[in-house]
Amino acid sequence: MYVLIFSAFLAFLISIAATPLAIRLFRRIGWGQFVREDGPDSHHTKRGTPTMGGIVFTFATVLGYTIGKLVAWNPPSLSALLILGLMVGIALIGFLDDFTKISNQRSLGLTGWAKIAGQVIVGTVFAILALFLRDSEGRTPVSLAISGVRDIPWLDLAQFGIIAGTVLYALWVLFMIVSTSNAVNVTDGLDGLATGASIIAFSAYVFIGFWQFNQSCLQYGGGGAVNDDMYRCYDVSAPLDIAIVASCIVGALIGFLWYNTTPARIFMGDVGSLGLGGALAGMAILTHTELLLILVAGLPLIVTGSVIVQRAYFKLTKGKRIFLMSPIHHHFELKGWAEVTIVVRFWIIAGLCVAAAVGLFYLEWVTHPRG
Repeated sequence: MYVLIFSAFLAFLISIAATPLAIRLFRRIGWGQFVREDGPDSHHTKRGTPTMGGIVFTFATVLGYTIGKLVAWNPPSLSALLILGLMVGIALIGFLDDFTKISNQRSLGLTGWAKIAGQVIVGTVFAILALFLRDSEGRTPVSLAISGVRDIPWLDLAQFGIIAGTVLYALWVLFMIVSTSNAVNVTDGLDGLATGASIIAFSAYVFIGFWQFNQSCLQYGGGGAVNDDMYRCYDVSAPLDIAIVASCIVGALIGFLWYNTTPARIFMGDVGSLGLGGALAGMAILTHTELLLILVAGLPLIVTGSVIVQRAYFKLTKGKRIFLMSPIHHHFELKGWAEVTIVVRFWIIAGLCVAAAVGLFYLEWVTHPRG
């Protein structure tokens, strides 16, 4: 518990101290934001604002976790390394996208297929390592069962055979990583929107990881699940370390939000939004709460859904639109809502989705039937 708090606070300090330095550095070397020409007119004033701030909070997260583990004299867990590796790997794809925009002096970076190819490569490495590496207890961090609040027996892909089940599960992992990272990326359209929503989402995994640790099957008789609760314990690899990583991300994002809130002095860029989405998917996978991610990442999914609906309706009706502009936050901008009003109200929606997710998680534990 002390490591969790210390690591999170350290990540916050690193982020809030390093972000203004990054603002000055990025402005000096010309890492400024390019704004899409067809976006809301109010966004053109944001052109040139330093971007790629995701580098700062990604660095703060990794450093906060590393120092916290060194102080506690505990080795890092496989699960934590997988999540951090996934976050950094997907962030590198975002960095290439951002750097391409800056180099070409335009608002378009890598092609959509190029970004997806990069995400698939990183996600495939993550899936292989999670499926075949073993932790200190001799377990792989994932099983072949798709999970809700915990593994769902009738969705165990091993029933199709080990080889087919492994391939199917790896494809499922790739779908989660690609869709979640892109969803957070689409949400990053207003000052502080994706940052605040991500703080709320990762806070859920601080709670989930810590609760799973206290009710871990490996903690039997040692401060975890007591005898009467063993039938509903969690067989998750290093849940406390997952909570520590989540707390580091929350701390780093709070420090970053100080400068990213309206009017933003720095943007996170694709290096930040894609990395956050990858980490969010990784936590859902390694805590065995994959389908619960639909609620934890509720706001990004709603925002991304608005883009899908808009495009589908546009094609079906040959030019008509449901929203004035997509993603949906731009629709409300064109309706005359103030940017800060949209951001705060969307944070509320994100909070309600996460509250529902945590509520379902706890309700499942309370009502879990005896085996």
